[in-house]
Amino acid sequence: MCPIASTATKCGNCGPGYSTPLEAMKGNCHGLRKRTEVIHRLPMPNLKDELHHSGWNTCSSCFGDSSKSRTKLVLPSLISSRIYVVDVGSEPRAPKLHKVIEPKDIHAKCELAFLHTSHCLASGEVMISSLGDLKGNGKGGFVLLDGETFEVKGTWERPGGAAPLGYDFWYQPRHNVMISTEWAAPNVLRDGFNPADVEAGLYGSHLYVWDWQRHEIVQTLSLKDGLIPLEIRFLHNPDAAQGFVGCALSSTIQRFYKNEGGTWSVEKVIQVPPKKVKGWLLPEMPGLITDILLSLDDRFLYFSNWLHGDLRQYDVSDPQRPRLTGQLFLGGSIVKGGPVQVLEDQELKSQPEPLVVKGKRVAGGPQMIQLSLDGKRLYVTTSLYSAWDKQFYPDLIREGSVMLQVDVDTVKGGLKLNPNFLVDFGKEPLGPALAHELRYPGGDCSSDIWI
Repeated sequence: MCPIASTATKCGNCGPGYSTPLEAMKGNCHGLRKRTEVIHRLPMPNLKDELHHSGWNTCSSCFGDSSKSRTKLVLPSLISSRIYVVDVGSEPRAPKLHKVIEPKDIHAKCELAFLHTSHCLASGEVMISSLGDLKGNGKGGFVLLDGETFEVKGTWERPGGAAPLGYDFWYQPRHNVMISTEWAAPNVLRDGFNPADVEAGLYGSHLYVWDWQRHEIVQTLSLKDGLIPLEIRFLHNPDAAQGFVGCALSSTIQRFYKNEGGTWSVEKVIQVPPKKVKGWLLPEMPGLITDILLSLDDRFLYFSNWLHGDLRQYDVSDPQRPRLTGQLFLGGSIVKGGPVQVLEDQELKSQPEPLVVKGKRVAGGPQMIQLSLDGKRLYVTTSLYSAWDKQFYPDLIREGSVMLQVDVDTVKGGLKLNPNFLVDFGKEPLGPALAHELRYPGGDCSSDIWI
């Protein structure tokens, strides 16, 4: 992967990132290295943190502030609740650990734990979502960090305010709104997936609409066919009053939008049908949509079905009527020769072949995805969360995850695997690793928000 310039527009008064999403699409360099390899490793000082998602100290929301610079990567830990700050500014090819924020510092000021999404704000602060409280009960709140010192400032939400469950969030200041999603309480999900917890109503099925200025929930949206709404994306256009959320267990994409009355509504626009199977945990297997992305021009929506094993591209030029334009199988639980037999499939005539890239049979399924700014290359990793990896893809624990690259047709739509690109995290010096999220040094389709 080639390095990305920090700004697309060269000017004396520009801050980090890009002035608009369409300017950001011009920001990629176009050549790819002939070899794909790990060029640097930064060991973390602790074990069992579960580094899940990450974000920058600042992004395009601060484009107008020339005093800001995108130099630090913020890595919250899902299980330990530590926050690592990594310095990538002085030497992007050899980042260094800048600071470790211990759980006690977060607990003392926020009473929050089990941290997930990190976004930079136009105020210069960094905001991180939480799934729970100190005891692992559900508590969706938000930790605020100073964007320069990375000191814990407190919670973003008003005192006493919280969502019942938490996970991801996205804000759109021009509409004075933030919307957050929910997974489950940490005590429910941390050791693996139990179907009985679904029957007991312990997994999320709501979106929470927050007043961006008042920092409080103003509306709760119940999702029909919307179990476990995970990743949420507003359209990148800062004037847009709509976006999408991927509901993992129901395997649906839901469109949320501001209605004529000025409140918010939601509707299902994509349904991935389950497959009737034999030799699996349940008689029906969901696709399990675990990540979604929008191209910066808001034309294409991408998502991964971690269990079924396919990556999809939809044209969402008409957001109410997405049109499938690309589909690619990259492993998954229903490959031929595996333990699962598909008995009834509404989409496929036969089970897909196992994926072999550069001689390695890929374990797991497509999980986290990241799109190059120009929209032409999609990068994919295969690990979801170690406890769930162990349950659904035990080979991942032994073999390690991989990173793959998919070429994207941005004119007609379409996806094609690059057979020469493979980063094999099973060959790490300290043993197999479970790589999860991907970030571009100069910002990407899920890190930057325009105001």
